[in-house]
Amino acid sequence: MGKEKPVKNKKKVDMQWVTHSIVVLVADVLVVLFSYFAALWIRFDMHFRGIPNEYFQTYLKIIPLWCVITVAVFFLFKLYHSIWSYVSLDETFTMIKAYLVLILCYVLTKYLFKLDMPRSFYFFGIFIAFVLHVAVRFSYRLIRHIRNEYSKSNEYRAGDVENVMIIGGGSAGSVLLRELKVDTHQKQRPVCIIDDNPGKVGRELYGVPIVGGRDMIVEKAAEYNVGSIILAMPTASPKDIKNILNICKETGAKVRTLPGVYQIANGDVNVSRLKDVELTDLLGRDPIEIDNNEVFKMLKGKTILVTGGGGSIGSELCRQIAAHQPKQLIIFDIYENGAYEIQQELVRKYRDSLNLVTLIGSVRNTHRIESVMEKYRPNIVFHAAAHKHVPLMEDSPNEAIKNNVMGTYKTAVAAAAAGVETFVLISTDKAVNPTNLMGASKRICEMIIQMMNRRSEKTNFVAVRFGNVLGSNGSVVPLFRKQIEEGGPVTVTHKDIIRYFMTIPEAVSLVLQASQYAKGGEIFVLDMGEPVKIDDMARNLIKLSGYTPDVDIKIKYTGLRPGEKLYEEKLMDEEGMQTTDNKLIFIGKPIEMDDEWFKKKIEELDLDSQEDDENIKKYVQEIVPTYKPGSM
Repeated sequence: MGKEKPVKNKKKVDMQWVTHSIVVLVADVLVVLFSYFAALWIRFDMHFRGIPNEYFQTYLKIIPLWCVITVAVFFLFKLYHSIWSYVSLDETFTMIKAYLVLILCYVLTKYLFKLDMPRSFYFFGIFIAFVLHVAVRFSYRLIRHIRNEYSKSNEYRAGDVENVMIIGGGSAGSVLLRELKVDTHQKQRPVCIIDDNPGKVGRELYGVPIVGGRDMIVEKAAEYNVGSIILAMPTASPKDIKNILNICKETGAKVRTLPGVYQIANGDVNVSRLKDVELTDLLGRDPIEIDNNEVFKMLKGKTILVTGGGGSIGSELCRQIAAHQPKQLIIFDIYENGAYEIQQELVRKYRDSLNLVTLIGSVRNTHRIESVMEKYRPNIVFHAAAHKHVPLMEDSPNEAIKNNVMGTYKTAVAAAAAGVETFVLISTDKAVNPTNLMGASKRICEMIIQMMNRRSEKTNFVAVRFGNVLGSNGSVVPLFRKQIEEGGPVTVTHKDIIRYFMTIPEAVSLVLQASQYAKGGEIFVLDMGEPVKIDDMARNLIKLSGYTPDVDIKIKYTGLRPGEKLYEEKLMDEEGMQTTDNKLIFIGKPIEMDDEWFKKKIEELDLDSQEDDENIKKYVQEIVPTYKPGSM
């Protein structure tokens, strides 16, 4: 039953197309009848009675055949297959080609049937018919345009339409502007364009004035009563975008952007592709760049296992790895929904070209992770499985130890036993001088990696440490978005709290490059630029959503959560800093420790966590002296 409706809809669409085609076909026949009669009429001084009878009889004899020939040629050139709402110059050029064939056919019929007609009959007839045939095809678009303009003018008078400013008068802005003017479903009226090219200022694009450069955004937004701004500059640098958005947020208008330059290449520049401004647009720095050729060589033909493959970082790792022709990609996750989603996404995209295995299981299960390593023998392991939410882990510290610490230890041991070439741990800047159990557990994971590297002859163990990831599950930006949509308040823990931020693709790029640089024991750190105040982030998002902070949307300060710091650090003092070929990636040197003592403490911690010991934080502090619970 569920399949009947789409079939009916398809039949309805097909019938609509057939009806339109028949209407145009009939119009084409009438055009041929009229055009060549008009040619005779013009030739003989526009007097019907002045047309000689033999010429009129020849016209009646040949015109049915020319109608058939015309329709057949038009079918051959698919002139009945166009979508009438979007007829353009392409159809005109196709019509010219069709008419070249028609002229040849008319010449052939003249000699085959030995027609004796005035030369002006052919000249005027072909000219009139061509003009009318083109007019028929553009008439629907013209009528639709007039109807749209009338409809929109009524909406303008009723005050139902929002005034829109477009920033960027290039290719993207041009396409977007045309769609906004044509689409009646968008209750938006483009009223002005901003472009930094002084040669464009004072001119018009589709009737919309280009009123100045970015320095005029605030003034013109007020002058034109702009309610929404669209940033149509997909090729602009991150620094330019940041500067423009910083100006836009003072207008009180909602700001949206095009997703990226690839939209131009794909021809996907349209209103439906617009997105709200993200904090990534305000970071104002170029994304991290990696040597794709080297990464490609490293991943191609390798068997690669990603633990936590259904999570934010894990799923992006899977996407980028799948694009580099691995021998086999293994997704391993305990959360079946996340694993299923990335599995289906990759299956749709790569189908049989990707050897994909999706496994459900826990890194805490020694037998399960050992059997997976033994069966698939991966060359590279990316260990992204972890509990990461700071407040939740404060309330369930034993679970953080079981999953983060023991899960890492068991996975690393299994990897070494299976002869894995490279093992990459996903870590966090919260592991540096931690004040929360989650950060402390990740610091122990880093220590495990460095211990395992010293003990393993075949496997290079490394860790990658980065800050907050924009857009990841549970990150602050989606929370702010939801709170703004609900009308507030937007909750910020502390007015002075700051964080380093990076995008998910940046984080994954760092992880991939780290695996290429890995020699064993390193902790790779990304230079994430200047830290961002969370309070400023919240206020900017409110402004760019078209609201005024503390007026339309309230900001509520809730206080630091248990284990939360005002700022995060990237390196401990004793780790030092080494550079790499990528100037944004640094290496913290391994810290010396007693591996036997550490291994013994891990075993004790494992037993303590199983019993839900309330002193678990105290035991963790013995292993991580820099862990200061509750410190700010």
